[in-house]
Order: sequence, then structure tokens, then C-alpha cells
Amino acid sequence: MDLTDVAPARQRPVGLVELARIPLRRWRTVAGSAALVLLAVAGYLALIPATYTATTAVVVRAVVTDPFSVPSGGADRAVNMTAESGIAISNDVIDKVAAITGRNTEDVADALEVETPVGGQLMRFGYAGHSEGEAVDGANGAAQAYLDLRRGIYENQRAAVLKSYDDTIALVTTQRATTQKSLPANESSTNPSPRTSALLDQLRALNDQLATLAEQRSKVASADLSPGAITSAARTPVPSSRDAAPLLLAAGLLGGLLLGGLVAFVRESMDRRVRTSGEAAAVVGAPLLGTVRRLRGGRPDDADLRYLALALGRWVDGPQRTPLVLLSASTNEGREQISVGLAAALAQNGHDVRLGVTPEMRDRIQALLLEAQRRNPAVEPVRPRPRPVATPAPAAALAATPAAPAAGRPASGGPEDTMVIPAVRKPRPFPTSDAKNGGVYRSTTTADKTEVIPVARPSGEGAATDGSELRIGTGSVRLVDLTAPVAEGLTVLDAPPALHDERGVRAAREGRAMLVAARDRTRTAQLGQLVERLRAVGAEPIGFVVTGEGRD
Repeated sequence: MDLTDVAPARQRPVGLVELARIPLRRWRTVAGSAALVLLAVAGYLALIPATYTATTAVVVRAVVTDPFSVPSGGADRAVNMTAESGIAISNDVIDKVAAITGRNTEDVADALEVETPVGGQLMRFGYAGHSEGEAVDGANGAAQAYLDLRRGIYENQRAAVLKSYDDTIALVTTQRATTQKSLPANESSTNPSPRTSALLDQLRALNDQLATLAEQRSKVASADLSPGAITSAARTPVPSSRDAAPLLLAAGLLGGLLLGGLVAFVRESMDRRVRTSGEAAAVVGAPLLGTVRRLRGGRPDDADLRYLALALGRWVDGPQRTPLVLLSASTNEGREQISVGLAAALAQNGHDVRLGVTPEMRDRIQALLLEAQRRNPAVEPVRPRPRPVATPAPAAALAATPAAPAAGRPASGGPEDTMVIPAVRKPRPFPTSDAKNGGVYRSTTTADKTEVIPVARPSGEGAATDGSELRIGTGSVRLVDLTAPVAEGLTVLDAPPALHDERGVRAAREGRAMLVAARDRTRTAQLGQLVERLRAVGAEPIGFVVTGEGRD
């Protein structure tokens, strides 16, 4: 493995596979974000008063003199809907709605909305009130106020046009009266003079003008000034903001989950954790020695610890046994359980292990050792059984005791016959089924009976005499101080967190360092910093072990 390629591996970008893994690993962040958003939506629904929205539709039409005539081709474009929309939200309309609903003009302006669809002559007045009655009165009042305002504008315009016609008709009538006075009274009508003919022609023109003005005035006076009509008045029941409460809660939950996923990705990018053994190998730059699962209660799996002990065979069974130092970046990575479990697994294989610990962790380690001893009690090592050896009897005994015939042979009494003397067994201590708490008994065998005599337990068997050594399996584990001098035998050192205490790194200079990384807990930045510190002092890690709930 190229150790120079460790830094790029730490900055590995999040891939597509992590899209599902990261939110599941950081489910607390996702659930917390969803709960906050959902709580905000619920608070909005509970604290903010409900809003009722009523809508009134108004058809706007152009003013025509003959409403029963067929409209021309441009009649549908005679109304400027943009101008009509501006009139609908004018101050006059808002003032009238405020007088109807009893609210101030600013609130009415915020609550009133006017929609004008493109290409049509339809206007919708929407009003949001605190009650159904207020919403209905506001929408209908706004529509009627607009129609009244528009009718008033048309009436004012018609009044101005009629006044103009009346003034013109009065002027023409005066001119006609003057012309009539200028006609001679005694002149013959059959042969009028040129002056009289001119006056008659002028009088006829004034009469025609008066007729035209009167006709136009009558058309203006008969015009329909209605700007439109209410086609759909607002009425109860009206929709409320509470009607969409389930939809708002569902949207809040979905939005919270999306926000939580985004926050989880941001936290993952800023705080990378060891997820697989491959990621740890890329950071450490050393081989994987084993993966230790955690059982219920946080206890490591004994089978995984035994395989870890086998993986360390070339270092623990070699001729030069340097201390094996277990290092971790922080305190919550299961290093203590791995140290005790590894020492217990080595003791089961017959090793006498010295487990170095710090004074502040002695009670914790001793409790873990007692638990390991309960799971793996002390076992007396099996020794080869010696063969019985025939020893010659003394001469006096041979003379006094007749020779017994050998088993399976007839006694002939001749000089060729041989005599077999039964061997005498030495008493050997052995554990019996009645032994309690690791008790050892001595047995003596005679020719007629077997006697079982309890003897004192030797020091160091079964339990510690000074609270520092425990028998586990066929071996033993002795607790020593982390800074104790190196002695003969196998030594395992449980070092304190290396990023906060340098004693473990100092011990790794004289031994072999093995790193402990916890899946989903160990930060890759801290693990990389630990590796850099080890290499800076000249201690190259021999490998690492990954702890966690599952496997890769």
C-alpha cells in the first residue's frame, strides 16, 4: 500500500451509495430535523388564527348605446382589463370595504386580491378574513364597490357629454332664431331675392344641425352605463386555512425529512467517520488484523477475539516478544474491551500475559477481567501421564515373600520363571467433581482403598492472591502498571487515548502498536492524526482492528 496516498483518501467525496447509508447512520439528525419542522407547522396551525377566503366573480363589459345590437369585431377588446384591475384595488374601493368589515385600510389592502385572467373580461375578488362572515362581506363588498365606482365614473362622463350637447343645441337654436328674424316679411316666396334665398338656406342648415345634435344627444342619454355584473357572489361555507391542516402536516414531515437528510450530508462531509474497514485501511496504511463485533450489552464477541489472537500469532509467539500496545484516538472506541478480551484469549491458549494499564483505568480493567474469567474459568493443564516402572524388590523381601505368578502365566517354580512386581503410583493432585471454586484435591491409592485429601491451593491458581493476577483458561493475566519495566513473557498494554495522552505513543516506541477503530464512531481525521504522530516518533503500526455492530 502506498502510504503517500493517505491524505487524498481522507478527503474521499460522498458517492451515490452513501445517499442511502448516510441518512440511516445519522437517523437521529434526520429525525430531529423532521420533528422540529413538524413542530413548527403544528405551532403555526395552533397559534396562528384561521383565515377564511371568499371569492366573488364579476363580468366586466364595455358601455354600448344599444345593448341589443350585434357587437362589432373589436367589441371584446373595448375594455382595458389592466385599467379595470387598477380601479378595483383603488383607495375608494378599499375605503368602502374597510367600512363594511370594520378593519383598517392597511389590513384590507393586504387581505384583498383581484385576479384578471388574460384574454377575458372576468375579474375575481378574493378577500381573506378571520371569519366566514367577514370574508363573504369583504369579497361581495369589494365587487359592489368596484361596480358602483365604475358606474359613477360613467355617469359623470355621460353628464359631461350631455351638457356639451345641450350647450351646442342652445347655440344653434339661438342662431336659428336670429336667422328667422332676418327674413323679410313682405317679400314674395315665389321669386325671393338672393339675400332671402341665402337666409333660407342658412335656416335649413341650422335645422338639420339641430336635428343631428338632438339625435346624438338621445343616443348618449339612452346608453347603458352598467360596467358589469356580479355573476358569482361569495357565500358560506368558504374554504379555510385549517382545511389543509393534514396536507400541511404531511408537507412539514416530508420537508423535515429532506432538511434532515441535507443536514446529515453536511455533517458527514464536515465530520467523516470510519464506516468500513477499507476506509480505515486507507487512513492507517496497515493491514486489517480483525473485526470484532459487539454483542448485546457492548461485550465483544469471544470468537472474534480468538481469531484476533490467531492473527497476532507471529508477534506473540515469536522469540522476541516486545510489548503489544493497543492505541485509540478517543475513549469511546472499545479499546478497553479489546485489550481485556485479547489478553483473555491469549491466556486461554496457555500464555501468561502481563496486561499494562493506567492507574485510573485499573478498576475498570479488573472488572472486565473478572467478567472474562467468569466466562472462561481456570482449567488445569493436561500433563502426560507417566508409565509405571518396575523396580527390583530388596533381597530380604524376596527371601521372605514367595514369588507370585505372573498374570496369565502358570507358576512353574523353575529358575526360568520371572516375577512381576506391581508398580507403586505416586499421589497426584487432580480436580474432582466436588471441587468448588477451583479447589484442588490430592488422591492416594493403596492396595485396598483410594483416599481423597484436600490440599491448599497454590498461589496464582484460579484467583489472584493480591488482586492483580487472574487464572483464565490454562494461562493467567496479571495486571501491571503501564510504565512497569519490560519483563519476560507476553505483555499487552492498554494505552490511554493517544490524542490526549502521550504515554501510549511513548510505549509504542518500545513495542508494537496496534490501532483500534470503532465503526461509525472513530473520526477519520483523528485516526489520521494518530497515525501521523506514531510515524513521527518512529513507531509504525503493525495493523488495526475494527469494532462495531456489524460486518463489512
